[in-house]
Amino acid sequence: MPNIFTRIGLRMGPWFRRKIIDPFLQILRRGAEPKQLAFSAALGFCLGVFPICGVTVVLCGMAIPVLGSRCHAPTLMLANFIATPIELSLVVPFLRLGEVISGGPHFPLTSDAVKKVLTGQASWEVIQSILHALLGWLVAAPFMLAVMHLLFLPCFKILVRKYSTAPSSPKKPLSSHSEVKLK
Repeated sequence: MPNIFTRIGLRMGPWFRRKIIDPFLQILRRGAEPKQLAFSAALGFCLGVFPICGVTVVLCGMAIPVLGSRCHAPTLMLANFIATPIELSLVVPFLRLGEVISGGPHFPLTSDAVKKVLTGQASWEVIQSILHALLGWLVAAPFMLAVMHLLFLPCFKILVRKYSTAPSSPKKPLSSHSEVKLK
């Protein structure tokens, strides 16, 4: 009998392929520019780890029309989707970074603090901790964007070259003149 991890892996495999791999391959096959894909993926991840849960899709939705053709919308949204599990793990580091930068009080992450939040007794403390997390994200986001863009750019250059069926630039013809045969 297979162990629990094998069973989870077998169930996650088709889902992961359908929700992550297949859309990613479709993006690559359409022949977008590697720079545009790298920027969009980096931006999607940065917006995807925004420390307020549920807001990331709205932020991405606002970024797409603002950036227009500089951004590849499907890549941005896919990166946002992939970043969702990471979002929760980065809330505390953003909170602590914001506390250090602002010199604000340390928000205790204990069971008593959770009880206060649930009973509504910690309203100002919670608002202040959210503001600290936002400050931490605002400071870290430009660095995350730059580093991820630098890391993603060579990856997308290789992947677009390998998987693209269309030219990566409108200046490149679909086929060279020597390949075109007249009947």
